[in-house]
Amino acid sequence: MENNKKNRKASLVLADQLAETIYNPSGQQTQFAIFKDGTVQYADFIKTEKEEFFPLDGQNDIVSKGVVLLPSTASDYGTDEELIAEIQAHIHKYLDISPMFEQIATYYVLFSWVYDRFHELPYLRALGDFGSGKSRLLQAVGSVCYRPIFTGGATTPSPIFRILNDLGGTLILDEADFKSSDMGDDIVKILNTGYQKGMSVLRSEGKGVFEVKAYSVFSPKIIATRETFKDKALESRFLIEEMGRGTLREDIPKRLSDEFYTEALKIRNKLLMWRLKNYYKPLVFDEKPIKGIHPRLHQIIIPLLSIIESPEMKQSLKEFIQKYNVELITDRGFSRESDIIFAILKFEHDTQKKEVTVGEISDSVNHDALDFDDKLTARKIGWYLRTKLQLKPYKTRRGFVLGLEKNHGRLDFWKERFGISDADIRGEQAHIVNVPDDTEPKESTLLQHLPTD
Repeated sequence: MENNKKNRKASLVLADQLAETIYNPSGQQTQFAIFKDGTVQYADFIKTEKEEFFPLDGQNDIVSKGVVLLPSTASDYGTDEELIAEIQAHIHKYLDISPMFEQIATYYVLFSWVYDRFHELPYLRALGDFGSGKSRLLQAVGSVCYRPIFTGGATTPSPIFRILNDLGGTLILDEADFKSSDMGDDIVKILNTGYQKGMSVLRSEGKGVFEVKAYSVFSPKIIATRETFKDKALESRFLIEEMGRGTLREDIPKRLSDEFYTEALKIRNKLLMWRLKNYYKPLVFDEKPIKGIHPRLHQIIIPLLSIIESPEMKQSLKEFIQKYNVELITDRGFSRESDIIFAILKFEHDTQKKEVTVGEISDSVNHDALDFDDKLTARKIGWYLRTKLQLKPYKTRRGFVLGLEKNHGRLDFWKERFGISDADIRGEQAHIVNVPDDTEPKESTLLQHLPTD
């Protein structure tokens, strides 16, 4: 009973020291790895002027049964380049994904170990049907992320809220296509709120007398789904790899052996040392706009760019995000608003008319809708125009009409904001923006520098 009353923390960020829980599974023992005055020390607790702090309980099921994976010590990692190459080699050995996404997954792993230094972050997602390799992506990438928390489709929302609030770390969520609408709504709340520091999810809990609690769910997240989310704004928070598009590489192990988990632990130990040594270093934010990408996409990529020192690696990531932006534009935008703006601009180009009725906008937006629920009525279109897009239709005998010349300033603003190009409006094949033709990688850039046997 006494142990349960101890003030336990997964990590401590103090003015003069940084502490992280490490775990020895053979004895179910935990300690703090403490970085202070340039050296790493180990201790069973940390005592400040006001209180004592203890690491996570090694006999708690969350730790002992591998729900959350911890390092066992802090190990030397050599140079940053060597560490990054080792992370990517681990991912490449066990996972068959596109070369560009292999690189971004590598950067994401490194970023996850200092995510709490940032105010916003992106998510990763594996998208595909059963047997496409989604779960393998979660295992191969998630096992080396910072404090990975492995959950599945059978998990209820309450423990996810509590673990993220109490432990932080990287949420690994498999089969996130929940049949229960309540469960799905809770997961969407976590995803919609958890990309930005300082945003909490409010939940009413208790029996009889309900108490409102605020849960912090800010953390990196890697999830697997079979379908996209209906919320397009949420979709734009993900960097997505479509799984199962080709023949699986023959060298990929069919099953994960003890060797996989041993290798993952060794890399986590090295990444712990990297976190301890680099956590307090000043962050250099690379906020220079990347030509031709959506502002929201640029917003979520800034944290990844900020942890990369190599100019070559920065350029590779920028090229990836430009290519990824093209895919999003090809899929017609990030939101209902972008669909409406695209429809207006396309109508103007095709007809050369100076005004468009709200009904004509509705017909264009709904042209490709396969589901009745996805269709927008003219009345709803009018609401979007006035409330969301600050465009002003006026009433005529033909119904409500939007004057194109009068509103072109706002239309041009939204065109740039949503990343809609003239080529999209003309219906031409999407092309890479500001990227040379010979930049398509034949194999992963980092793997070219790995030693051979």
